[in-house]
Amino acid sequence: MNLGQIGQIARPVRDVQEAVVFFGETLGLPHLFTFGKLAFFDCDGVRLFLEESEDAGASILYFRVPDIQAAHAALQAKGVLFVQEPRMIHRHENGVEEWMAFFEDPQGRPLALMAQTAPSGE
Repeated sequence: MNLGQIGQIARPVRDVQEAVVFFGETLGLPHLFTFGKLAFFDCDGVRLFLEESEDAGASILYFRVPDIQAAHAALQAKGVLFVQEPRMIHRHENGVEEWMAFFEDPQGRPLALMAQTAPSGE
């Protein structure tokens, strides 16, 4: 048996309406629907499920982007404060680089951008 791709990621939030504004308007994720204290967004085929809860844990959501520098600049222009600027965290033997940059949602929980870059000269 092989598992398929991840279909949904659940994340508790303290204020679902604040989260709808942040994930929808600030980050630009397509809002699918909201009912009660639940909100759903599309992350390029993976559904993000936000549920209002007093216990909002600190899981990290990593958003894959094609150009981490451009994504970083676009989010900064929208007022997002980064706790760690884009940086290379690893270079594979084949030269592919792994880049990440970390920021927080309005409730102070971690989010990240992630990107892979092709080896130089490609």
